[in-house]
Amino acid sequence: MKHYIATPTRTKAILNKYKFTFKKSLGQNFLVDVNILQNIVHHAGVSSSSGVIEIGPGIGALTEQLAIHAEKVVAFEIDQRLLPVLQDTLHPYKNVEIIHEDILKADVKSAIEKHFHPGQEIRVVANLPYYITTPILMKLLEEKLPVKSITVMIQKEVAARMAAKPETKDYGSLSVAVQYYTESEVAMTVPRTVFMPPPNVDSAILHLQMRPSPPVHVKDEKLFFQLVRASFMQRRKTLMNNLKSYFKDVYDKQLLEDILKRAEIDGTRRGETLNLEEFASLANVLYEMTK
Repeated sequence: MKHYIATPTRTKAILNKYKFTFKKSLGQNFLVDVNILQNIVHHAGVSSSSGVIEIGPGIGALTEQLAIHAEKVVAFEIDQRLLPVLQDTLHPYKNVEIIHEDILKADVKSAIEKHFHPGQEIRVVANLPYYITTPILMKLLEEKLPVKSITVMIQKEVAARMAAKPETKDYGSLSVAVQYYTESEVAMTVPRTVFMPPPNVDSAILHLQMRPSPPVHVKDEKLFFQLVRASFMQRRKTLMNNLKSYFKDVYDKQLLEDILKRAEIDGTRRGETLNLEEFASLANVLYEMTK
């Protein structure tokens, strides 16, 4: 077996060499199991012609496995202390580009245009820090990047929320957003014991296949997502009560009642019982009656 980065011995040696200390604020937990990394690459569908975007390469454990299988890897790393480490650990791989930037502030579209061939199949693969999973994924989805799929290792509970179906406790505005843009599946769960240091939670690998177009037609996306967020404001409240308190300064109660009636949705239901089609229909009626 090659002397891969993702073994406990090699990881410890790298951390000692650079006197690296983990920053809790950046959610740093490094994977020390090569099989799991190879599984991630496999579930991501990475091939020798793929271009890959990675977020938070750490000391390069996943980056290395991606570099072996993909044509090119572009990794965004926010922690300046890791740049010399990555230069060292990824030295054998000439198809890796490290960008020192916060992914939330980065112009990912421009990076894709700059580093990959026109029309190349691009996949996002990352072991995401738990504390910032949702903003990163929402940015990647909302910017409608030319990517084929997003495969991320994230907290198990968050993965469950993203893949949840209506009428379940995990179903919420995040589930609706993810399912609007992608087809999602939890590919596998990952125990906390394969990380250094071990996090307090188990992880899961979530695979999001981008849809060529959303499964429902929405006249105003911004309004659609606003309405979805409003419906889940307080899970125990009815749809009507949530909409009333969220839109209190914008629409009166009578108008909201008319909208629900016209969309044929019972206002005493809870947000978690509505599926994608019902949210779309409600948003479209709201759009027509208020524009």
